[in-house]
Amino acid sequence: MSGEIDTVPAVGSPPGSRGSTPTDTLRSLVGGAEKWAAIVVLLVMTILPAVESIVRLVLRSSVPGAVLYVQQLTLWAGFLGALLATAGGKHLSLATGSMIPEGGLRRAAQIYTGALSAGVCALLAYAATVLVYKESAQIRTLPGGIPEWWSEVVMPVALGLMAVRFCWRASDRVSGRLIALCAAGGLCLLGFFGSNAGHLLVPGTLAILLGVVLGAPVFVAMAGLAMLLFFADGTTIAAVPTETRRLVASSTLPAIPLLTAAGFVLAEGGASGRLLRLARAFVGWMPGGMALMVVGVCAGFTAFTGGSGVTILALGGLVLPMLVSGGYPEKFGIGLVTTAGSLGLLFPPSLPVILYAVVAGASVADLYIAGFAPCMLLVLVIAAYAIAAGVRHKVPRQEFHFGEAAKSLWLAKWELAIPTIVILSILTGFATMVEAAAWSMVLAVVSQSLLFRDLHWRKELPDVLARGATLVGAVVILLGVAMGLTSYLVDAEIPAAVLAWTKTHIQSQVTFLLVLNAALLVLGSVLEIYSAIIILAPLLTPMAPAYGIDPLHLGIVFLANLELGFLLPPMGLNLILASTRFSQPLTRLYRVALPFLLVLVVGLLLITYVPAMTTGVLRLVR
Repeated sequence: MSGEIDTVPAVGSPPGSRGSTPTDTLRSLVGGAEKWAAIVVLLVMTILPAVESIVRLVLRSSVPGAVLYVQQLTLWAGFLGALLATAGGKHLSLATGSMIPEGGLRRAAQIYTGALSAGVCALLAYAATVLVYKESAQIRTLPGGIPEWWSEVVMPVALGLMAVRFCWRASDRVSGRLIALCAAGGLCLLGFFGSNAGHLLVPGTLAILLGVVLGAPVFVAMAGLAMLLFFADGTTIAAVPTETRRLVASSTLPAIPLLTAAGFVLAEGGASGRLLRLARAFVGWMPGGMALMVVGVCAGFTAFTGGSGVTILALGGLVLPMLVSGGYPEKFGIGLVTTAGSLGLLFPPSLPVILYAVVAGASVADLYIAGFAPCMLLVLVIAAYAIAAGVRHKVPRQEFHFGEAAKSLWLAKWELAIPTIVILSILTGFATMVEAAAWSMVLAVVSQSLLFRDLHWRKELPDVLARGATLVGAVVILLGVAMGLTSYLVDAEIPAAVLAWTKTHIQSQVTFLLVLNAALLVLGSVLEIYSAIIILAPLLTPMAPAYGIDPLHLGIVFLANLELGFLLPPMGLNLILASTRFSQPLTRLYRVALPFLLVLVVGLLLITYVPAMTTGVLRLVR
C-alpha cells in the first residue's frame, strides 16, 4: 500500500499544522505521541543493556530486572513501531500492489486491502484482549512488583488503533472509508459468529491471498491465515497473540530493534562519506581501485543497515558519479552499485542473520562465524570482476598516500568500531548480543549526532529514530504473527508432511541443494527478505538432518540465496530500487545486472557444495 495518504507528520510538528480541522489536530497529536513513545522505548532499551554490561564488569553484579524489562520493551517497540508503520503505509508487502495502474481499479484495491487489514487487526485485538484478561488472573510480576500483564496491554490497544487506521487509509473519500469499515465489520462478525468454521477455510484463504496480491501487508495475511486455521480447527484465535507474547522471551530478539535503529542513524548521518574516503585511500591505487572501493563500502554499509535497499538509496547518488567520472561506463557503474548493494548481508551485525537465528533457533555467533567466509567469497568474486573491468577500460589509478590513509582511518574509527564491538563481544563472551547491539546504538548516536554533528540531536535525530522504529514494528509484528502460524503448522505436522514429500521425490543431497537454490532465488526475488526468513525458515530447518546437511550450513545457503534474489528479474528488490534511484527503465537494469548475477551464482554454487567454507571455519574458530 502506498504511503501517500494521511501520513502522520514529522516529530515535533505543531498540532494542526497540516490542517485546521479537529480531525487533523487529533491525528497530529496522536501521531506525535506514538512517535515519541517509540523513541523513548528505544532509548531505554539502549540504556539498560549498556548499563548492565558496565555494572557486571565493574561491580561484578547486575541491574535487577534489566533483562526482563528489555524483553518487555521489545514488545512495546514492536507494537508502537507497527502503529507508525500503519500510519505511513510502511508494512512489509509484496511489490505487486504497486503495479496496479492509477484509477478506479487501484482505489478499489486499496479499499479491499484496507478492509481486510482492518478486519484482521480487529480480530487480533479481540484475541489479544482475551489473552490479557487471562493473564491478569496470574500473579506473575516484573521486578518492582509491576504485574506482567500491564505490559501486555499494548497489544490489544495498538492492534485496535491499527484497525481504525487501516480503515482510514483505505481511501481519501468518506464513502470509501465507510465501505472499508463495513467490510471489516462483516469480517469480524464472521469471525465471532461463524456457525460452521470449516466452510470459511477455502473462501477465507482465497480472500486473504487476493489481498496480499493487491498489496495488503504480509503480516495481515499470516495473521489472517493463522486465525482462520485455528478457528476452523476449533481452537481459540487467542493462540496467535499468545505466540507473539512468547516471542519476547527470546534472548537475542531485542538486538533487532537496537541494530535497526543504529543502522538508520548511520545511514542518515555522514558514515557513508567517511567510509568512502577510507576505501578510496586504501584501495584507490589498485587496478579497478574505485570499483573495489564501491564494493567494499556497499558491502560494509549493508551489514550496518541490514538491508541492501538502504545501501542503494543512501550511496547510489554518491558512488555512481564517481565511477563514471573515473572512467567506467555508466551501465557498468549502475550494475556494480545495484549488485554491491546486496553484498554484506552475512557480515556482522547484519539483521537478517539475527532474525534467522531467532526463527530457526540457531546461534547468532555461530551463524556470523559460519557466514564470514561465504560472504567474503561473494565480495571477492565481484571485486575480481570489477578489477578486470578496470583493467579492460584502462581506468586511471590514484597514488597511495600514507597520510591520507591514516587520516581517513582515524575519521572512520567510530563506524569501524560498531562491527568490531559486535564481533569481539561474540567471540570473547565479554557481552551478550543485546548488550553489543546496545553499545552499537550508543556509538552510532554519539558519533553521528554529538561528535560529527551530522544529525542535529533535536531537529533530525528523533525523526531518524522514529523511522528506525517503524521498520522495527513492521518486522516484529510480522515475526510475532508468523510464530502463531508456525505453531499451527507444527501442531498439524505440516513440516513433517513437506519433508516426507520432498524425501519421496528427491533422494540425492546434491539434487536437493540444487532445487533449493533455484526455489530460493525465485522466492527471494518476490519476497522481502524479512518475510522470506519468517515464512520459509521453519519449513526448511527440519530438512537439514534429513539430507545429512549441517543446519548452520543450510542457514548460510538459505541467506546467500535470498541475497542473490535481490538481483533476479523481474521483481528483484535491488533492480526496482536502482531503477527508481537512477531513473532507468527496469529492462535496462535487467541487462546491466545480469553479468554480475551470473558471477555471483558461481560463488553461490561454491558456497552450497563446499560446506567446509561454513562448518570448517566454525570448527577452526571453536
